[in-house]
Amino acid sequence: MSALTFDWMGQSIPFRTGESVTAALEAAGILTFGPDALGQETRYFCGIGACQCCLLRVDGVVREACITPAKTGMHVEALERRHD
Repeated sequence: MSALTFDWMGQSIPFRTGESVTAALEAAGILTFGPDALGQETRYFCGIGACQCCLLRVDGVVREACITPAKTGMHVEALERRHD
């Protein structure tokens, strides 16, 4: 049996069947998801997709991570990449 994982910014994140992207990230100790277009940190908040505080890019498409089911092999990254 293979582990259920997705990629978060180069890190492999395990998840359980039926779990959302935010639930898996939170279980992995990731509580903020990087800046939005205005530089404010994105994070899990409402859990129903209404507030859009958890917007992330999932396989290149902007999604509410709290209502997006985690899937094996998906690539998840911050909405806006930090440029150091």
